Amino acid sequence: MNTKHIAFVAAMLISVSSFAQKDEMKILKKIYERDEPSAKDVVEYKATLEKAEPLVASGTEADQVYFKFFKANAPIVEMNEAMAKPENQQNPAAALKFFTPQSINVLAVATDALIVFEKKSGKQVYTKEILEDLPKFKPMLINYAVSLGNDQAKRYNDAALVLYSIYLFDKNDPEKLYFAANYAVNGQDFDTALKYYDELKKINYSGEGMAYWAVNAASGIEEVFNSKSERDNYVKLVKTHTNPRDEKIPSKRGEIFKNIALILVQKGKKDEAKAAIKEARANNPEDTSLMIEEANLYLQEKDFTTYKAIIKEILEKNPNNAELVFNLGVLAFNNKEIVDAEKYYLKAIELDPKYANAYLNLAILKLEPEQGLIDQMNKLGTSAAENKKYDALKEQRLNVFKSAIPYLEKAVELNPNNYEAAATLLNVYKALEMTDKAKPLKEKVLELEARQKK
Repeated sequence: MNTKHIAFVAAMLISVSSFAQKDEMKILKKIYERDEPSAKDVVEYKATLEKAEPLVASGTEADQVYFKFFKANAPIVEMNEAMAKPENQQNPAAALKFFTPQSINVLAVATDALIVFEKKSGKQVYTKEILEDLPKFKPMLINYAVSLGNDQAKRYNDAALVLYSIYLFDKNDPEKLYFAANYAVNGQDFDTALKYYDELKKINYSGEGMAYWAVNAASGIEEVFNSKSERDNYVKLVKTHTNPRDEKIPSKRGEIFKNIALILVQKGKKDEAKAAIKEARANNPEDTSLMIEEANLYLQEKDFTTYKAIIKEILEKNPNNAELVFNLGVLAFNNKEIVDAEKYYLKAIELDPKYANAYLNLAILKLEPEQGLIDQMNKLGTSAAENKKYDALKEQRLNVFKSAIPYLEKAVELNPNNYEAAATLLNVYKALEMTDKAKPLKEKVLELEARQKK
């Protein structure tokens, strides 16, 4: 067979494939556009998708974009067929059983690609219809995401994926991307959270604005409205709400930059984390928590000069913040800087005499030498000299317990439901054979322990 003949046959095969492909696309388009497809339509739609897929792989960009859109809409076609049945028409929530977070995301990605393509091509086939339908199904998707991420379900990563999909459907609503990032953090999916935060940073999202509140006269509960005009309508015209108030929503830019930096720190990307924290501080210069994280980063690298310079800067900026000083104590204690840690804890107590955690941490600091004393005691033999040394170490151990008691008692007094403080105090009482105090505290500790197990 000569070369010309081979080329002719190849051209014929491509032509036949192209015609077949166009036929399949017409079938998909026809069924997709039916408001109430039949069960037979659903079967044909799925079969046509399967038949067309290998043909589209070598097709035009338009064929590939529209095929992926039709394929992603297969659950929609199934849903439309099912929801046309009388038993489902009064139950909108039944529509969700045709979807998973993953299939919603596939649909969102395909829809976003289609809208971008139609804008680029200048020929809008489905964009207008999609944008008109968005308000109808968006609330359902939001409720679905909330149900996935609530305290019972705790499907944080699925909730994040649905919220991200809502953002893809409607990029004029970047707040959903912000919440998607937060859910991804809750689900410990830091790679995805970082991707979402980077997107928020790229689009310059701040979340700054106003919240419009009014009290529902029937329930007495304060409710937030989508806009001032909507709130004022319910207050002045409908008259179902009273006591309107406006609340300024602060910018979330600092938080976004901060979370990017913290995720990079957790992932061990220290150079990137330093750059991110520097950028975060530039965008939120009054956030001392960022300075603490930066100090901690240099502390991990044992760069004590930079660490102490940042600590000094923190204290100059906010010397009377008890929580800040307490956090500096935690940093110092974790670095085995016991003298500095004690100084910070005592300063926190001076600034806030009711700071229960400062008393507890100070007690833990006082108890720190105990394990070392036990280790020394266990290494001793039974000679007279070693028995004498043992007694001296035992006396030191008892003094360690005694030094912690005032702080533990104060921590329990300030926060009676703190299991850690109460259990530690009980162990100290037992070690010192203070049975008169140990007995009533034991009952309290058992009660707190039972609560923890529920």
